[in-house]
Amino acid sequence: MEGVKHELADVVRKFGKQFISQQTISPMQTKALNNIVSCRTAQMGWSEYACDSCGVVQYHYNSCGDRHCPKCQSTKQALWIDKLISDTMPVKHYHIVFTVPHYLNDICLWNDKLYYKLLFRSVWKTLRTFGYTKFGCETGAVAILHTWGQNLSLHPHIHCIVPAVGYSLQSQWKHIGKYSDYLYCVQQLSDSFKAAFLASLKQTLKKLGRYSGFYQQVQNAFSTNWVVHSEASMADSEHVVRYLGQYTHRIAISNHRIIDINDTHVKFWAKDYRKNEPAKPYSLKGTEFLRRFCQHVMPKGFVRIRRYGIYHHTTKRNLDLSFFSLAQQTSQKLEDIAETKHEKIKRITGFDPESCPCCKNGKLVIVYTQPRIRSPVQNLMKVLNSKLL
Repeated sequence: MEGVKHELADVVRKFGKQFISQQTISPMQTKALNNIVSCRTAQMGWSEYACDSCGVVQYHYNSCGDRHCPKCQSTKQALWIDKLISDTMPVKHYHIVFTVPHYLNDICLWNDKLYYKLLFRSVWKTLRTFGYTKFGCETGAVAILHTWGQNLSLHPHIHCIVPAVGYSLQSQWKHIGKYSDYLYCVQQLSDSFKAAFLASLKQTLKKLGRYSGFYQQVQNAFSTNWVVHSEASMADSEHVVRYLGQYTHRIAISNHRIIDINDTHVKFWAKDYRKNEPAKPYSLKGTEFLRRFCQHVMPKGFVRIRRYGIYHHTTKRNLDLSFFSLAQQTSQKLEDIAETKHEKIKRITGFDPESCPCCKNGKLVIVYTQPRIRSPVQNLMKVLNSKLL
């Protein structure tokens, strides 16, 4: 990767054997590390290209496509932003962040899938309740789960963008949000979210017979003030979607943040948002770095970007909602049909992967394709020992 001296894959290659000999990791964590270390190597397969003009030959290694890999997110992010822009109402939006105290991290580590499910449910329950009680209408949200802090610690929180409109009980569009810097009273929002999440968490833990084991953690969370962060509204829907796009396909750490890797430690940039200080170098032992990173590997099949209310396709269908005129919808559908994925990537990113980088005029044509090596996911040690990396 241009401009990057060290990569996450280098950390896995350097400390992976020591880490997996010391830690028991899940199949999904094994798969993620396997993909990261194999991405854009012969392990993933490759293709031979030849220019139809100058004849130059190039070899391109395949990407892993894993959602935890820092080298595979930029194109996905660009396509997601382009799609959401076409589905977002042309109104101002509010950015709201729901954060859970660290006292509950033990419960998250015990069953992360259950924990994140309850977190999403409580966030939307809070927003939906406020929409009906304050404005008497069905509102909406696009919610994105992040699980990390800048130092790779476990820090679950959900970013939401909420439109400043709702669909009233009288089946009419209604403007909501009286203030430019917040949608709802932050203190009321925080208290309601705290009550909703802890109530559902307690009920679930009691049902599973695990509440006594986490009693103290729940009590500590009850005695703590929760803070929901709300940012000023943004008038342009395209602007707010592109702003949200910064959060959509982020992973726990990007390659650009890694400063150095030595025989024992990994040094990377980390910013303390609570103190509002600029990013500073932060150092962790290599095995500890990988342990923290693996905490943020999503459970199998878990969706971390979700739509609710008027932005959810089922609600839109049931209420027969339309954000745009019939002519605009028809035009958008025709554009989607006519434009190929390659053409869309070229339009969005400005990069044409089929253009010859040598003569600038020819087109790269596939001559030969070598498929990826299908090794068992659990055999990470074998992958780390492979000469193909």
